[in-house]
Amino acid sequence: MNLRTLTLLLLTTLTGCGYHQAGSATHIPANVRTLAVPIFATKAQAYRTEMSFTQAVIRELNTRTHYTVLNTDSPDADATLRGTILSQTASPLTYDATTGQTSSYLVAITAKVILTAHDGRVLYQNDSITFREQYQSTQDLSGFIQEDSPAVRRVARDFAQAIVSDMLESF
Repeated sequence: MNLRTLTLLLLTTLTGCGYHQAGSATHIPANVRTLAVPIFATKAQAYRTEMSFTQAVIRELNTRTHYTVLNTDSPDADATLRGTILSQTASPLTYDATTGQTSSYLVAITAKVILTAHDGRVLYQNDSITFREQYQSTQDLSGFIQEDSPAVRRVARDFAQAIVSDMLESF
């Protein structure tokens, strides 16, 4: 087999298998240059989770895209990404056998997002995405550090990475 035949065979097998260049299957039209990301709404009884999620999404968009990102609801934006924290739970996961106290928890946060164009067209929507993170509780009360806030920030970071990837790449 010569090189030309081998190249043709390779190119033929790659077509139709779902392979595409990164960024070519974006949900965001090429004319969008400015994204508004207002503070997420919340239906959960949790402290500042919506702020952590909003900040993580803005940071991810600023890091990975060329869009101008506004951290407010603006009529000047070409598209707006709105999010809602639907639920947040922290469940005991493991117990200390000697004290009977909880030694680790599992935090689960469910959210939804919708990206709409300036004209109201829905560009991207995910009605229910859940992320979980385990964290250890501190047994030593003299050096007590509340670990649920760092766990929520880690969940927010993972959420932001997943949502931005999903908006940009449709594998």
